[in-house]
Amino acid sequence: MAALFAEPMMPLSIPNLSISFPAKVVFGNGTFAQLPDELQRFLCRRVLFVTIEPLLSQVEPLVQKLEQQGIGAAIDTSIVQEPTFADYETVLQAAQTFDPDVVVGIGGGSVLDVAKLVAAQLDGEQTLPEIVGIGNLAGRRRKLICLPATAGTGSEVSPNAILVDGSDHQKKGIISPYLVPDVVLVDPLLTRSVPPAVTAATGLDALTHCLEAYTNKFAHPFVDLWALDGVRRIAGHLVRAVQRGDDEQARSEVAMGSMLGGFCLGPVNTAGVHALSYPLGSTFHIAHGLSNALLLPHVMHFNLSASPERHAEIAVALGCAREADLTATAKKGIAKVYELMAACGVPSRLRDLDIPEDALPQMATDAMKITRLLKNNPRHIGYEDAVAIYEAAY
Repeated sequence: MAALFAEPMMPLSIPNLSISFPAKVVFGNGTFAQLPDELQRFLCRRVLFVTIEPLLSQVEPLVQKLEQQGIGAAIDTSIVQEPTFADYETVLQAAQTFDPDVVVGIGGGSVLDVAKLVAAQLDGEQTLPEIVGIGNLAGRRRKLICLPATAGTGSEVSPNAILVDGSDHQKKGIISPYLVPDVVLVDPLLTRSVPPAVTAATGLDALTHCLEAYTNKFAHPFVDLWALDGVRRIAGHLVRAVQRGDDEQARSEVAMGSMLGGFCLGPVNTAGVHALSYPLGSTFHIAHGLSNALLLPHVMHFNLSASPERHAEIAVALGCAREADLTATAKKGIAKVYELMAACGVPSRLRDLDIPEDALPQMATDAMKITRLLKNNPRHIGYEDAVAIYEAAY
């Protein structure tokens, strides 16, 4: 019996690996207080804060202190949902006028993504369409600091930024090592005020990052360490974080799991769940984390036959006991995801979000365009497969 689970199936040779780490990562309660020291270390003249209104009570005192020291500061709180190209260009234009030395992103994934792109395009000669895709960004001259205020996207340590293209309403990724921040401060206390529904959705998003990295066609043993540990931490503490938002241990564990998932995004990235979730966000404006949660168990079921060993290990990391065979164990993992969703109060059906059933074929068509993620899936997802997965989730 032990031999069945001793070693998940891996390629015959270890794949090549390329990872871009932030120059500095600080994790722990209260690390927000270190931000002034990091800014001082950069000898900056002007600082742009991209953040959200609920955090102004913490950001504004810092701005006042900087101004007393003769350092200019500006605050942008215009990003309130998944940003479009137009939303981003508006922030960039204002930033170009202000001309900061350092860009600081404090918020959820959308805020961090915009902050990362602004820092990269200040002084840059490339247009936004020219940098869309993998490896097209030429560089970044401005310093970048990121502080996540949710435990979900892992954007604070990833080379990814996602925007919605208003011309075709598709989510598009800019993937580059230049988007990895210089400094990352992960303060789990910043997440204590996040409402239960957002905590649940972002936590399930982080869980999906880890799960899709481990079951990925291009899974790597180095990344596996982060992925499995992230699954364990999030699965073991998310319900507590949702139900008791002031539980510092639960918040810290989920924040750590989210950061680990972010590290997975660079070298391995996500797969079918994220590809199929994109139309839910771009067409129906369903929050990214919730979109992933709705599709996660159904894509897991679809992928199970392609990698039963890895799905069984995911089940164990989720807290399930091993069964007599791999498939039985893996199915318990899928059931566990449903249990987590229910305990977190997350809807389990597309129909619960008033998505019309006749929209499923067009969603499948749109999902087929996300080839940069579909290619990572352990089992090929074609158009008919996508329709079937959406129907199962409906």
